[in-house]
Amino acid sequence: MANKNLIITFTRNPELGKVKTRLAKTIGNTSALAIYKKLLEHTESVLHDLDCDKAVYYTVKVRDNDIWDSNIYQKHQQFGDDLGIRMQNAFENGFKNGYQNVIIVGSDLYDLKPEHINKAFDVLAKNDVVIGPAEDGGYYLLGMKTLHTSVFKNKKWGTETVFKDTIKNLKNESVFLLEQLNDVDTFEDIKDNNILKALIKA
Repeated sequence: MANKNLIITFTRNPELGKVKTRLAKTIGNTSALAIYKKLLEHTESVLHDLDCDKAVYYTVKVRDNDIWDSNIYQKHQQFGDDLGIRMQNAFENGFKNGYQNVIIVGSDLYDLKPEHINKAFDVLAKNDVVIGPAEDGGYYLLGMKTLHTSVFKNKKWGTETVFKDTIKNLKNESVFLLEQLNDVDTFEDIKDNNILKALIKA
């Protein structure tokens, strides 16, 4: 292992009717799938050239021939009964493999840039945890250098209380907050984004 830093992203397998279901209620499954594929491509482009090791965790099945090049990305299956346990297992795997700093980032942020992740790794030198809060009350990025299991438990995942409850869990740790970003879940999240709106099929 050449690098002490690991970036993880969780992805859903891009299948019709199984991604961005809240968005699909407004624009239909076909358009929601097209937008999710665009978001995956954007996430891959953000991670591709970062100076760290990289891992992608799939919901259903690890894919060989997709946008995630096996020469660049370690590929794993998510496992666990809810999102928290799946994230905890991914962090545990990273630390077990000798990484000093492990960060997980969502795959549905059109506003995500390499600078967000580089800054997150930088601030872990002086902080225990780094979090990128999302506008919907969750978070788009979580990074740590030792495992804080409390942040993965007793959360209502996908709701507006996740970030607030996570901060409560970390009240005794030094936490650095990145800028707030908007992750894409509903039509409201893309209404001002012409690139994503152009993918909506009439």
